Amino acid sequence: MDKLSKPQIICHIEKSVNYSLFDAKWIPSSAKFVVMGSRPRGSGVFQIYEISSGELKLIKEIERSNPMKCGTFGASSLRERYLAAGDFKGKLNIYNLEDPAIPIYSANAHKEIINSIDGIGGQTIGCGAPEIVTGSRDGSVKVWDPRQKGRPVAVMEPNEGEDRRDCWVVTFGNSYNSEERVVAAGYDNGDVKMFDLKAMALRWESNLKNGVCGLEFDRKDIAMNKLVATTLESKFYLFDLKTQHPKKGFSYLSEKAHKSTIWLVRHLPQNREIFMTSGGGGSLCLWKYQYPEKRVTADADGIEQGVVGSVSLLQNSTLSSQPVSSLDWSPDKQGLAVCTAFDQCLRIIITTKLNTY
Repeated sequence: MDKLSKPQIICHIEKSVNYSLFDAKWIPSSAKFVVMGSRPRGSGVFQIYEISSGELKLIKEIERSNPMKCGTFGASSLRERYLAAGDFKGKLNIYNLEDPAIPIYSANAHKEIINSIDGIGGQTIGCGAPEIVTGSRDGSVKVWDPRQKGRPVAVMEPNEGEDRRDCWVVTFGNSYNSEERVVAAGYDNGDVKMFDLKAMALRWESNLKNGVCGLEFDRKDIAMNKLVATTLESKFYLFDLKTQHPKKGFSYLSEKAHKSTIWLVRHLPQNREIFMTSGGGGSLCLWKYQYPEKRVTADADGIEQGVVGSVSLLQNSTLSSQPVSSLDWSPDKQGLAVCTAFDQCLRIIITTKLNTY
């Protein structure tokens, strides 16, 4: 394959800001996005930008008393487009971006920083109730329904006296009808746990030996298909979730990339077989998954087990000298993404030729 027939990762717009950036999210059905972070004096900030004729226009800036760590639009409808955000003091706030000065919902969700947040059931993605999941340094994972004030609908945490590990990442999946839903969580000691919210039970767990920084299902609104986990020490794992073996669990492959911590994984909304990983050295890698000929095989005892396929690297690019801390694909324009890095730059990137895969 010659170089030009491959997808290219192009940095379209680069903008430097005067605060630390932690997360960026597209506002659904718009050319706008929101970025969240922390000012040097310890306050939080979020800004709304619009892409207009190849430039970024700042539309709104709101200062908050605590640094903002993460946000999601996943639990909000396309009409309302409310932003749910977690901060360094463990607070969960939901903002109406038309008038974001005062949150429309607020909960003291955790005792320590909320590291990760995800939403589902809003927009047009997933069935069932609108829910938000938060994972925190206090070791707990909590699920919130914004229609119920102040109280989580589910809490997954260690029992009294058990070791509390820092939860680095949470994500929803398996929301293909109004009953089924799972939450996957990754921890600093390499644990990955999958909680079944319908059965209110732990469905599966594994340990990847290194802290789990990123975790994402290839799509949230289908029966579980694939899950990618990224870790410290430059490894990521791809699990085939079609078949769960009673003893061996899910079949998986692991791949080394980036020569540094792999911070996150983001699947392309328009094609779940393509995903991007970001590294501690400021690099991005674009991957494509290839299914095996048969997805299920029987073991020696005749019990079904999954068969995992393979991944190939389509393209890689170094954008920054610092870790890329967040990346969000545009749900509306294939190949358009916003990402933030610890060099205090936000970037709009375009990945070409994705429609040929």
